[in-house]
This record gives sequence, C-alpha cells and structure tokens, in this order.
Amino acid sequence: MGVEQLEYIHLHKTAASVEASAVAGAVLGGGREEEIDRLRRYSRCAGLMFQVVDDVLDVTKSCAELGKTCGKDLVAGKATYPKLMGVEKSMEYAEKLKEEAQEQLVGFDQEKAAPLIALANYIVQRQK
Repeated sequence: MGVEQLEYIHLHKTAASVEASAVAGAVLGGGREEEIDRLRRYSRCAGLMFQVVDDVLDVTKSCAELGKTCGKDLVAGKATYPKLMGVEKSMEYAEKLKEEAQEQLVGFDQEKAAPLIALANYIVQRQK
C-alpha cells in the first residue's frame, strides 16, 4: 500500500467524521455555500492531520505516555504514515496540512475562526 491509498482510507474515515461535524455546524449556522466548502476543506485537512500525528505518536511515544495501547499497527504490519514516509516527513506533512487547513479560514471573522485555528495547532502539536 502506498501513501495515496493510505490517504484515501483516512480521508474516508477520520477526515469524514471531522468533515461531517464541521459541515453540519456550518449548514445549521446558516453558512453560505462558499463558507461551507471552505470549512469542508479545513475539516478534511484537520482530520487527515489528526491521523498522521496519531500514527507518529503511536511509534514515538510509550503506552504510558499515550494512555493507550501503542505500537499495535506496527505489530499488525499495517500501513502508517511513519512506515511509508518516516517520522520526520510525516510531521512535515502534518505541518503542511495545518497550513492548508488554516488557509481555509482566511476571510472568516477571526474571532469566530480562532477556535478552529487553535484546534489545528493543537492537533499538530499534541503529545497524546
């Protein structure tokens, strides 16, 4: 399996869950179509970024640090971002996704966008 296939899986799994929440909130909040599309792109990046960082943490942190079983993807031989790209390139990719996500928020009221900006920062910097 390559990075493209792995990304496809996570876009349709983790990122789709985040996207559903963001789009539902935008629709219920009366967002315009263009705003909804930008929030959709933000949430896809955020969901994918979460998965990339989660894969990295799974191989760089101890089970005690994470508070969950770690290393099970490695044992099972599953494809992960670190396995396919290495840890450093995976984190570079997560940073790129963060920038792409935050670019989607340009033009929104910055006070209202602040929690989403902070969420993207948290996802890429999280240690658990």
